[in-house]
Amino acid sequence: MNQLDVVGVRVEMPNNQPIVLLREVGGDRYLPIWIGPGEATAIAFAQQGMTPARPLTHDLFKNVLEAVGQELSAVRITDLRDGVFYAELVFSSGVEVSARPSDAIALALRVGTPIYGSDAVLDDAGIIIPDEQEDEVERFREFLDQISPEDFGTSSQ
Repeated sequence: MNQLDVVGVRVEMPNNQPIVLLREVGGDRYLPIWIGPGEATAIAFAQQGMTPARPLTHDLFKNVLEAVGQELSAVRITDLRDGVFYAELVFSSGVEVSARPSDAIALALRVGTPIYGSDAVLDDAGIIIPDEQEDEVERFREFLDQISPEDFGTSSQ
């Protein structure tokens, strides 16, 4: 397993499909995962430190974990089959629960839990961005600083 950082969320054109982009810590691979608009909003909220007036699903899950004294110790992106990514929530008790990567990432950002990607997933779907394209990644980060969760067209009700 390789630790991953969340670079951010963007919308891929022309399909208006949100993508969460992860970067391998200590490596040179990036992992793009296509996600839904609701999950894009949840991830963007967490990255920007925004707290909605009413808890979103991921905020609720975080609150429930705290209420029952359970700790999320890791998120693992474990598999890629037929274009679909799979993840697991790993709890301090040793329990592992299957999850969509987008939900797992949104929760991990809220509780400060590390995210890991399997070697197989990074080998299959990881991309290396050449040095000359690092400027594009920096422009992507600048874009992320300017975008708000409302830009994904979902409501936080």
